[in-house]
Amino acid sequence: MRQASGTIELRTHGWGLHDFTGQARSWTDEQGMTEGLLTLFCRHTSASLLIQENAAPAARRDLERWFDRIAPEGDSYEHDEEGPDDMPAHIRAAITQVQLSIPLIGGRLALGTWQGIFLFEHRRAPHRRTIALHLLGD
Repeated sequence: MRQASGTIELRTHGWGLHDFTGQARSWTDEQGMTEGLLTLFCRHTSASLLIQENAAPAARRDLERWFDRIAPEGDSYEHDEEGPDDMPAHIRAAITQVQLSIPLIGGRLALGTWQGIFLFEHRRAPHRRTIALHLLGD
């Protein structure tokens, strides 16, 4: 049994879903393992991780609009030190997830045909986000 850990730095262009499947696959491939489990962890409280549809852009737009409706900006939040998108970003991160686990089978991430790995940036301004990775396997 072996393990490897590392990080991926992502620069977002602001609010929305940012596909980083290729970067996660590249990092995993570099580890040279064939079987195991990849854990990804978002080190932020105003961004989250999703496995989501990666072929139809309309699916991403619909998801983004839905999140905008359930945690709208300017809803008289007490926590607004960093602007009107501050607390909605925390709410959106709280109802999604900051950790994903993906099996590694035959040297490949076991994602479905239409699945991609996304950082969901919940802030309007561009940010640098760090994703921690840990791979345990053989």
